[in-house]
Amino acid sequence: MNFPEKVLHNTQTPFYLYDLDLLDRTIQACQNEALRHGYHVHYALKANANTPILERMLKYNLGADCVSGNEVKAAFEAGFAPEQIAFAGVGKSDQEIRAALEIDIFCFNCESLPEIEVINEIAAGMGKKARIALRINPNVNAKTHHYITTGLEENKFGINMWEMDEILERLPEFQHIELIGLHFHIGSQITDLSVFRGLCLRVNEIQEYFVRKHINIPHLNMGGGLGIDYENPDANPIVDFETFFKIFHEHLKPLPRQEIHFELGRCLVAQCGSLISKVLYVKKGIKTNFAILDAGMTELIRPALYQAFHTIQNLTSQASEQEKYDVVGPICESSDCFGKALRLPLTSRGDLMAIRSTGAYGEVMASRYNLRDEVRAVYC
Repeated sequence: MNFPEKVLHNTQTPFYLYDLDLLDRTIQACQNEALRHGYHVHYALKANANTPILERMLKYNLGADCVSGNEVKAAFEAGFAPEQIAFAGVGKSDQEIRAALEIDIFCFNCESLPEIEVINEIAAGMGKKARIALRINPNVNAKTHHYITTGLEENKFGINMWEMDEILERLPEFQHIELIGLHFHIGSQITDLSVFRGLCLRVNEIQEYFVRKHINIPHLNMGGGLGIDYENPDANPIVDFETFFKIFHEHLKPLPRQEIHFELGRCLVAQCGSLISKVLYVKKGIKTNFAILDAGMTELIRPALYQAFHTIQNLTSQASEQEKYDVVGPICESSDCFGKALRLPLTSRGDLMAIRSTGAYGEVMASRYNLRDEVRAVYC
């Protein structure tokens, strides 16, 4: 990632720094491999919904994957065509459903029979027909952190196959619903790619169920979840899209003329972003020192929420000697810690630190806790 000296030394810390050249190269790499197989990619706005980033997704003709009414609104206002917008989420409000129907989005990814009933009722009142995909829980273990796995029967997401008979029996009742797809998403930050092979095999089995019932499914949405390398962001700035899409090409068995869609977020934007922060104090500890930054969990909550690892660099220290530091923030919570016992060059007050791979689930999850100021974004 690029760290321009002029930006580093002339911008009030903390701030989010985005490398748009790396973002462009990442999106291009993704689209090159997806289009090789005729696949459609929707960008998951929940990873980062900043306007310049959405503009890049539009430039390369990605669709939009949204999980709230405001994300649908942001995608539409950014220029995504309604037929490019999919709306997922386990708890869509009536107001959000109405707004999405008003602009006639591509698809609602539905997660329960009660949701389908409500969408049908609202669509009927508006004189519209809602296109839906059934989000099916394939009961595939994503082998990721338990807070970000979504495809097991014990998760709140999706419809279990043992519920499907009832849903299909009821579907003819819903005159304002059109079933156009099946949706699968098993989790996030998946680095064991064999998981996706398992997903393909399970989806093939589920497809056979619908074939036996003579139900035509125009598209499959295989979700996202492709993980990145948080430990080596410079060595692996762009994920292996070739292998990822090849797995689906080799193991998924789509029906004739069936479209295959994906919803990717983190793997597109994470590595292009860093959180830049200044060292306020270095405090001596018993087993380790504390480097206290002016950024905290209000700017990056992932370490506190998921015990997530982010590479941390001292950008300004010239020291060859290293010491161990707990890199922490100023928030009045013991969980406000970015990394423990990290070996860093000798660190002093005023040093600039880069917390890497924060382009996804960094700024978009920021809060005003402790009445903190909003932090700006800088693009280079």
